[in-house]
Parts: sequence; C-alpha cells; structure tokens
Amino acid sequence: MAQGLEVSFSDFQCYQNNVLHHTEEISFQRLIVRRGQAFSITLYFKSRGFLLDMDKIIFITETGPKPDLSMGTRAVFSIEERNFKSPWIALIKSNGTNFLEISLCAPPMAAIGQYFLKVHIDSFEGPVSAYHLGEFIVLFNPWCPADEVYLESEPQRQEYIMNDHGFIYQGNKNWIRPCPWNYGQFEENIIDICLTLLDKSLNFQVDPAMDCALRGSSVYISRVVSAMINSNDDNGVLNGKWSEGYYDGISPSEWNGSVAILKQWYATGGTPVKYGQCWVFAAVMCTVMRCLGIPTRVITNFDSGHDTDGNLIIDAYYDHTGRILENEKKDSVWNFHVWNECWMARKDLPSKYGGWQLLDATPQETSNGVYCCGPASVTAIKEGEVELNYDTAFAFSMVNADCMSWLVYGGKVQKLHRETDLVGNSLSTKSIQSDEREDVTENYKYEEGSPLEREAFLKALQKVQSKGLLKSHRRYSQPVEPFPVTEEGNPHPISLRGPKDVSLKFNLVEPAYLGLDINFVLQSFNLVLSFKDLKVNLSAQSLLHDGSPLPVFWQDTAFITLRPSEAKMYPCTIRYSQYSQFLSPDKLIRISALGEEMNSSEKFLVDKIITLELPSIVINVLGEAIVGQMLAIQVIFENPLLEAVGDCVLTVEGSGLFKKQLNIIIGILKPQSKASVTVKTVPFKSGERQIQANLKSDKFKDIKGYRNVNVAPGF
Repeated sequence: MAQGLEVSFSDFQCYQNNVLHHTEEISFQRLIVRRGQAFSITLYFKSRGFLLDMDKIIFITETGPKPDLSMGTRAVFSIEERNFKSPWIALIKSNGTNFLEISLCAPPMAAIGQYFLKVHIDSFEGPVSAYHLGEFIVLFNPWCPADEVYLESEPQRQEYIMNDHGFIYQGNKNWIRPCPWNYGQFEENIIDICLTLLDKSLNFQVDPAMDCALRGSSVYISRVVSAMINSNDDNGVLNGKWSEGYYDGISPSEWNGSVAILKQWYATGGTPVKYGQCWVFAAVMCTVMRCLGIPTRVITNFDSGHDTDGNLIIDAYYDHTGRILENEKKDSVWNFHVWNECWMARKDLPSKYGGWQLLDATPQETSNGVYCCGPASVTAIKEGEVELNYDTAFAFSMVNADCMSWLVYGGKVQKLHRETDLVGNSLSTKSIQSDEREDVTENYKYEEGSPLEREAFLKALQKVQSKGLLKSHRRYSQPVEPFPVTEEGNPHPISLRGPKDVSLKFNLVEPAYLGLDINFVLQSFNLVLSFKDLKVNLSAQSLLHDGSPLPVFWQDTAFITLRPSEAKMYPCTIRYSQYSQFLSPDKLIRISALGEEMNSSEKFLVDKIITLELPSIVINVLGEAIVGQMLAIQVIFENPLLEAVGDCVLTVEGSGLFKKQLNIIIGILKPQSKASVTVKTVPFKSGERQIQANLKSDKFKDIKGYRNVNVAPGF
C-alpha cells in the first residue's frame, strides 16, 4: 500500500525567480515576485514522489490580517485543476522521483504585499497533511500586459522602475539646476519599510481587511502612499516646514536621498522625520512607488500656482513700493513645485485618460478630507476636464491658472494687470537613460496664448463654476472679473503687464552668487512719441520656497525721464552685507519695481526672482570600481563666502556603493578656501551607480555634487 506523501522541505528558487521578476536588486534570499508572471517552487518529499492519480496538492495563499476568499486576499487552488475557480494558477513543471517542481502565478490584479504560502496534501488512503511553506512578496508588474501598470517600453521600465538614482530640478525657469538624488528603492529593508507604510495608513487602521483587499488597485495604492508620505493626518514619513528654523531637525535642502529618511522613520516606530519640502516629499514617494512596482518619475513645475479657493485665479497683492503682501486667501506662486507622475490605466475613467497621472504628496490642500492629491490624469489636466477624479481642478491650477495683481493703497484695491502665461513653465523631469533634462510642458498644456490653451482654460473655469467649487476667504475686497468671452466662445486676449506706452524690465549684469554683491539694471522703454516722466519704487525681499514673502531689506526710488522712443538703464547693486542677514534658506530674492507716470494714475509693476548660485562639489573616483574591492573616492569642496563658516559637515552616499550614509565633520572653513577628503568604500552592487554629496555649514545648507560610477562585477 502506498504511503502518504510527506513534504521534507521546499525550495522557493529565490535567485532564479527574482532575476526573472526583476527583483534581484532587492534580494536573493527572499522570494519577491511580480503579479501576472509565473514563478517556480520545488517540493521535496520524504519517501516517494508525487503520483498524479493518487495525490492531491492544494495550495493556499493568504495576505493581510484577515484573509478572505470573497475579498481576494485568500486563494485556494490545486495543481492542474480548474474546479477551484481561482485566478491563481499552479502547473507541474517537472515531476521527479522525490521532488515536484511547480509553476505558480498570481493573477495580474492580485493585491500586492506580503503573502503566506501553505499546502495541503491529500494522499490516497493516507492522512491529509498541511504544511506552511513560507512567505513571499507580490508586487505590481509593469512587464505584464494584463497588469494595469503595464509599460510597453523597456527603456522606460528601466528608468521609471529600476533606476535607483536621478535628478530633481530646482532653481527658476531661467536657471534650472539638477539636484542629484539617491532613490535607493532596492536598498536593504526598503521593501519592508514600504509595506509597513501601507500598514500604518489611516485606511488600514480603520478597516485592515478592506484595505488589503484594495491593494490590487494602483489608483488606491497611489492615494494611500500620497497621504502617508506627509504627516498631516497620520504618522506619515515627513513633517513639512516652509518657515525658517530647522534647529530640531534637518533642513530639507540637506537631504541627498530617500533611504536615510525612510530608515529613520522606520527605526523610530513611525515618528515623522523633520523636515521636508515638495522635492523631498516627491522624491520619497518616487522611492516607495518604484519599490512597489508602479512606474514613477519626478516632475518639477516652475512658477507653480497654488489656488486656494478653486477659481483658477492666483491673486497677488502689492503695496505702493512693490512689496508683495501677505493675504488671508493664501494664493501664491511657488518658485518651483515638485510632484510625481505614476503610470497606470484608469479603469474609473474613460480609456483615453490612462497613462501618466499626477500625484502630489506635499500637503497643500485636502482631498476627501485627507492631505493627498491625485491621481489626476495628465491628459485630463491638459484638456481642462477638471471634474474627473482625483483633484484635477487643483492640478490644473498649478500649471495653467491666471494671475491677477492688485495694488493696495489707502485702503483701496486697484487692479494692476492680469497675466495668462505666468503659471506653469518648463515642466521638467530626467530623461530616459540619460542625465539630460526632458521638458514635458506640452503634456500638461497647449502652447501659451494659443486658442487651444485658452479654450482649455475656459472649459475648466466653466466646470469649476458650474460645480460650485469656489471657496471665499478674501481679505481685500475687489470686484470679481468674469473671463471675457466673444460670441464665438473664444476668450478675448488679455493685456499683460502695464500700459502699452512704457515698459520696464529687470536684467542681471552677471550671475548672482551667494556671498557676492548682486548687480542688475532696470531697463525702461518709452514706446510712444511723447516724453514720459516716471517715478519708480524699487524693493527687494527674500522669499520662502512656497512664495511667502519675508520683510523688505532694500529699497530705492528712481526718477526717470524718457524722450520719445528712448530706452534707459538704471543700475542697481544689492551688497552681500545688505542681504546676508535676511536671506531665506531657499536663497530666493525677489526684486520689484512699481512705476507710475507723473501726473497720471496709471501704475505698472515688474518683478524678478533671483536664485543665488552655489559652487558644486567635485567628486573623483580613484581607480576602477569593482564589486567586493576597496574603492577610494576624493571629494573636493569650497567655502564660497568672504567670511569663515563653521559647523561644516560633508554627507556622502550612493546606493550599491555605501551601506549607509557617511557624515564627515569638517568643522571650520576659511573664507573662499578649498578642501578635500578621501573616503573609502566597498561596492556591493554592479552596474551604473551614482555618488551624491552635500556640504552644509552655519551659513548655507546645500552645496551639492554627484558622480556617476560604473561598477564592474566581482570575480
């Protein structure tokens, strides 16, 4: 009589499976697979092999704290049998004398997360035996055509899933600066941290069974992650701070990568890390989403609108000196704002709105009562379809709101001008498999000033007005101006800055570097054939990253007489001693000029935002980089100021190169002095890698540099 079939041990074939599933960068020791793609395991038996006619093997997979067949978090299925009506599949690959190799496959809509694999064996005339085989992780699969995150292009998959470093673009639209970033989505423990993040969400706390059942949806996961990256509603990863003073944490500009942030959050039991701003929120979200298997990239929008009342108009208020005023409405234009795009089908929307979706983890406004934003279809944003889920109207305002400027004087409010092209410029992301910048502005909006762009704006405006989405919290009372429309439904062109007979413009004489005087000129142009006498009030004030103004620290008044058709330049200098004590951590200075014609009530405004530049760190790799062999790296840096700086700390990191972030205390750097340090490390991953470095001091926080390194396999 045949004996019962008993399992001796099992082999999850982690190495082979993980390579085939593009998860080998995460681990070789644990089974990590992607849904919709088969993986193999081998069962080894004690006394005999598997007999198809006598033995019945039933597999059980479970995820979440309350696995349930009806919710899809528990599956029961058998080898070569369809009677179980399970979307999971088990097939025999090889049947040996004492082993059975089986191909298993999770359905392409399976919930992602940690799974338990169990097996029940029912042998002919033998007892039913049960075995807990082990645990494995299921991720989204952009390589699987049936998965809703499927991405057809292999170069895009390599960039938006597999690349663990990149650039986040900062500065301003006229001076775009790449900031290197270590995403590190495959570093040790990051996958566990990402899954823990899901388990700490508000949704999981309220209904863990339903939350786990919904984890097969990329739309659902992206909203959960967007909420969990900030800490406004929960113990999310990052505390945001846009005011000055980071003494009880780390300045957002100091961070080089996501790994240190996520590991600190995890090590402290989910205590939010201090501090982040938009690019940090977006970078950490990129790490989490790429780790979970959703194609993700980081987008920078220069001159980004923050429209708080949903009317698609950004209102800005100025006093008679041109100083920008705080207002209760809190509308603002951020010098730049950073968010994510994630690639997914949108089964909840018409088919054309799939593809790239905007997601914003920066806590600006609530969505269904929680601080998250998106996913909003980029196509829907471009077309003005602002009623579509999620948060599309707010996303539209970030890239295509109009701006209205008002003069507050003597208790009255006077309109200065309305601008249609100020918001949403040079939307930027890292190019595929290149260090170059890719401009994606045309994905979000039609060409500024074109009929199609104005039609999209008008459509969006009509939709928000008809849905009653407008909120009112104005401090200053001014007439509401309806958008002018012709009988054909096309918007009238709106005049831009000031009257047509005089034009003002700022130009830098030379690049503006931190520590040096700022030299610029105010250019004035008389565009008519009559004399013009102008009084121009000039001022300068620092700005925070979100556009919030700090006090004015420099003022001047110019009296300019222009002959017919004459152009004049008025030179200006702001000395380092004048701005050094007033500079914000973001190194942004706004210069403005409010002009008026003598004997006329006509007023006009011009402004310019200057981002002070810093020198870059130089990184030299001394020798060939080989896995398992010592590598020396030289880091050269300098103090750009004409004064000594203290508390200098150099931070160096790089996925696959350093096991953890290095913090090297430098101490004091003399005025305009250079220094270098040499660090040693042993690379542990081959392929294209990147070293990121940051120098901070008591005077500046973010002198940065990077170096790409090609690491050869060890022998």
